[in-house]
Amino acid sequence: MNAVLSGDVLSDLAYELWEARRLGHTLEATRSDLPKTILEAYEVQEAIVELSGLPRCGYKVGSTSKEAQRLLSTDEPGMGVLLAPFVQESPARIKISPEQMPAVEGEFAFRLGRDLPWRAEQHSLAEVVDVIDGVAGVIEVVGTRFSGGLEGKGRLLTTADGGVNIALVTGNWHEFSGQNLREHGVTMTVNGQLRGRGTGSRALGDPLNVLLWLVNHQSNRRADLKAGEIVATGTCTGLDPVHAGDVVQADFGIFGSVVVEFEKNT
Repeated sequence: MNAVLSGDVLSDLAYELWEARRLGHTLEATRSDLPKTILEAYEVQEAIVELSGLPRCGYKVGSTSKEAQRLLSTDEPGMGVLLAPFVQESPARIKISPEQMPAVEGEFAFRLGRDLPWRAEQHSLAEVVDVIDGVAGVIEVVGTRFSGGLEGKGRLLTTADGGVNIALVTGNWHEFSGQNLREHGVTMTVNGQLRGRGTGSRALGDPLNVLLWLVNHQSNRRADLKAGEIVATGTCTGLDPVHAGDVVQADFGIFGSVVVEFEKNT
């Protein structure tokens, strides 16, 4: 831990956030030992990954819509690491904690076909599109390990908290051949009732823009992207609260559907 974080205080925060994710509780968001800079926030996130001992299998990008940015009181996207045991294939069963105020988002995700090493020069959109191995519809389950829900948490707390990722459920992977995701519609139903709807344009105007942002963001951090990793690009359907016992389905049209059942409390 000391090799990742410069101070014991933030190391303690990383430990507490990992325990909150593992056990399903929350921490007070008014504590004084919170990250003060975006660098510290990402250091906390990386420390959590190290503490978990779990392999990373990709990244989620959040705050890619104006609505999400307003909710979180931020004006920029943010990244979270996806840990392999929290990524499942549809149909999936997931346990959630009501304290963390979970919600679902319908998104597009890309899978990388080859390594993309970091470099000082910015990557172009054409270069990024060239490494895409597949595209899929996904449901991201989000929720905060800080008390009080997502509203107003800001970029620093959201980033430190792993991009508020609880789980990611992927649909079938399809070849990406330049399909127009900007105008592609997505709907979300909860227990058969229509909740959220939208198009790919909700995510920075185009999910490809999100992938480009992530690639250059990681390059700026001197971090490589690896073949086989997936990148979830942010909500097309908005944020729909869910509870234990709910069944949700995101319909991605020609890309199929993704289904998640949330385990009932026992």
